Amino acid sequence: MKNLVKICGITTIEEIEFINEAKPDFAGFVLFVSKSKRNISVEQAKKLLENLDSQIKSVAVTISPDERKLQMIEEAGFDYVQIHGAISSALLDKTKIPVIKAFNVGDLSEYEIYHNHSNVAGYVFDAQVPGSGKEFDWTLLEQIPRDEKFALLAGGLNPSNVKKAISVTKIHGADTSSGVENENGIGKDRNKILKFVKCVRETDKE
Repeated sequence: MKNLVKICGITTIEEIEFINEAKPDFAGFVLFVSKSKRNISVEQAKKLLENLDSQIKSVAVTISPDERKLQMIEEAGFDYVQIHGAISSALLDKTKIPVIKAFNVGDLSEYEIYHNHSNVAGYVFDAQVPGSGKEFDWTLLEQIPRDEKFALLAGGLNPSNVKKAISVTKIHGADTSSGVENENGIGKDRNKILKFVKCVRETDKE
């Protein structure tokens, strides 16, 4: 299985250029999360998507969206929606684009609720506070039954630890945001993005 890569929290055209150069599988854009420094408007997202390499799948990242927010995400042209928090089964049934369901270490017990749903295409396993840049105990994921859907590990991943994370968890995908940011925490670092993608790709051969 090819190891998948997602770079999340894209906010500018310059960062889109970095993404297009590095060629991860997914690019994530935070929407409707006002407390996040990476939050952007739907209008901003549309402009960024226009410049994203068509081979890179776009992911709207949000928390417990209602029907209107999901509709806005779908109309913006995203390939996937990554949902943190809860979503009702009825609303999940209505989604027109594939869902990536995110779980943190505090809600892994809810995995069974979602993993059999046909509209859920994959998962993200994250730290207790998503976007915090902090690792969690990867052995907690041993209790999760695996299926044919793709999975991405998140939470404190960076170019220096991502190979170990993939080796320990046997999760064939990695997701990062803060791990490829500039040292001041503002914006993405081109070299870190390139190195992170390279490290994950190299694990395909190990």
